[in-house]
Amino acid sequence: MRMLFAGLASAGHTYPMLPLATAARDIGHEVHFAAGEHVHAPLRRLGLNPFRPADAFYDIYAEDLEPDLARLRPDLVVHGWGVPEVGVAAKRAEIPSLWHGFGRMFPDGIGLPRPSGGVHLDICPPSLQDAGFLATADRIALRPVPFAEPGDFRGPLVYLTLGTAFGTPEVLGTALEGLATLGTHVVVATGGVPLGPLPAHVTARAWVPQAAVVPHADLVVHHGGSGTTLGALAAGVPQLVLPQGADQFANADALVAAGAALRLLPGELTADAVAEQARKASSCRDAARAIAAEIAAMPSPDEVARELPKHAK
Repeated sequence: MRMLFAGLASAGHTYPMLPLATAARDIGHEVHFAAGEHVHAPLRRLGLNPFRPADAFYDIYAEDLEPDLARLRPDLVVHGWGVPEVGVAAKRAEIPSLWHGFGRMFPDGIGLPRPSGGVHLDICPPSLQDAGFLATADRIALRPVPFAEPGDFRGPLVYLTLGTAFGTPEVLGTALEGLATLGTHVVVATGGVPLGPLPAHVTARAWVPQAAVVPHADLVVHHGGSGTTLGALAAGVPQLVLPQGADQFANADALVAAGAALRLLPGELTADAVAEQARKASSCRDAARAIAAEIAAMPSPDEVARELPKHAK
């Protein structure tokens, strides 16, 4: 079977789709991946035949993809929540399609239209998923598996990241100042944000292979992005969330309600507050481990990949 995956050209949108795409490849399906060139390198390494539709660099519009649908004639299209017009193009071409989520269903007003209708591959554990989405959507549960790239880390450590879009020197610096007082090794993914001189027990890199570092962490401090949220949950690691925008406030609310994280809102953010909440975060470990067990019980990408032909034409 020939399959076409499509997503926004960012790690937060493309990487959650890779486990299912590679599982489909591994059982013999021909897999192609439509996305902007920013994410082509890992797609190419995985043998997922990446290409850039028309002039698309980030978003993909229906008109961008239509020539490639005519060229490839896939039996099934799997498209991320962030590229709804890929589904429009598939419908026009009379090709079945599935949505692929990137985490918890996001609220209105974050700059992405909320997807509706169709069948959703849902990687969010039900205990954290939006209640309205759970009640009304046609869902296929799919275990979130962090995209793993090589990395050499050893615990104990604290992992700090604000992602690639929301980091600023002020927020990252304040968080790091507070965490540095704990005396624990801190690994910081700076996202290119400049930092001043750092203590010896702080390791800062512009980019960190997140799936390699999180399992060694006693605490993950982050912005509330879906990928980091699910990666920490899958490893059963407590979280301290510093939401900045987009769906991060809703993710933080859900984590706090589940008891798996603590939170500091922008107006509460000081170095002392970060240090205090980081010390308290071990109280979230049991809830985080319970959600990790829930995630482990979800159908694996291999299992779901074997069911995909049922949704093809």
